[in-house]
Amino acid sequence: MEGYRIRGGRPLEGEVEISGAKNAALPLLAASVLTRGENTFSSVPEISDVDSMVKILKGLGCSVKKEKETVTVDASNMSECSIPEEFMKEMRSSVFLAGALLARCGEAVITSPGGCDIGRRPIDIHIKGLESMGARMEKRDGRMIIKGPLLKGTKIRLKYPSVGATENIMLAATGAEGVTVIENSAREPEIEDLQKYINRCGGRISGAGTGRIEIEGGKRLTGCSHRIMGDRIEAGTYMFMALGTGGCIYLKNTEPSHMEYPVRFLKGGGWDIFCRENTITAKGRGSLRGCSFSTAPYPGFPTDLHPQTAAFLAVRGRDCEIEENIFEKRFKYAKELIKMGADIEISGKKVIIGDNKILCGREVEAEDLRGGAALIMAGLMAEGTTTVGNTRYIKRGYSRLEEKIRLLGGEITEYVQREP
Repeated sequence: MEGYRIRGGRPLEGEVEISGAKNAALPLLAASVLTRGENTFSSVPEISDVDSMVKILKGLGCSVKKEKETVTVDASNMSECSIPEEFMKEMRSSVFLAGALLARCGEAVITSPGGCDIGRRPIDIHIKGLESMGARMEKRDGRMIIKGPLLKGTKIRLKYPSVGATENIMLAATGAEGVTVIENSAREPEIEDLQKYINRCGGRISGAGTGRIEIEGGKRLTGCSHRIMGDRIEAGTYMFMALGTGGCIYLKNTEPSHMEYPVRFLKGGGWDIFCRENTITAKGRGSLRGCSFSTAPYPGFPTDLHPQTAAFLAVRGRDCEIEENIFEKRFKYAKELIKMGADIEISGKKVIIGDNKILCGREVEAEDLRGGAALIMAGLMAEGTTTVGNTRYIKRGYSRLEEKIRLLGGEITEYVQREP
């Protein structure tokens, strides 16, 4: 088992280049199968989920080259429409390929996707959207066979603004005849990045970020070069890490408008936050008392920053609460923070933070990606040494984590514990 050993008590200070967004890179790589010719993606995060997507694309017959933060994909000679179960189980984002394969091949064969166990994440909204365009799905031997050789554009209203369903329908709709309209679509910035890429390839999509997306299908798409947007969740994580340890940070390659919610509440707590074009500077000392947050789809408070915010408030807040409205198992990190001395309790859908405490280093275990990041943050804020096990979860979403923390002055090393 792999883990991190962290010695706390040092303020994180300096500048950090935010990597490309995990939640943009994966659907963008999936979208590359819609094109003929070479695609070059830059600012691709060096994370295990990207490695998994690369394996899937190669298995489909795509030519893929990966060198550090650049991935080149040519799907001109793609020959498969079936994704092996072992690849689907590695990450949830493999489900994006269902819509892309339908548009490209008229058929997609998948299994239920994997990913972190943070609650129910059914793909019924995805399937219903695809069926609205004429696709049909049958289950056979644990696999889902989705066929739609003649997809038709239509109006689809999502019962919930699901990011994954919005992106999957967008990809399928590029291959449909006529115009598809998605109402109550997700508004996340990563969806705007997907729209930008597809349009650059020759597609015609409008409305991403507004709640109503219109896709004109039937366009021939050719490969292009695309730089992936900065990761707003990574930016928020490092901002909390630095301020939680009493340091200051200069974030590069991050769009301030995507960080409006965390920036606003940190300013309210007395921290100095300065936003410029593609950069954020955060410094000073502050505290938050009696604050309350509720996770919600963008532009609300992001569920992917919930655990990191809780760890931050355990040290820098008092009498605060976070209501989780998206994933019912998001609270797994809490028991590990309690081991470290945090004054935290779970009540229904809420995590309640009492008095701020000095955390003490302990042996803790990550059980999902964002909860793992919260434990690393807690270790950096704590007195003594903290070990965080199961770091395979964290490597799914944070690019060059150790390197960046060390550049900021933190003390973190990786260890490998052999199984007996």
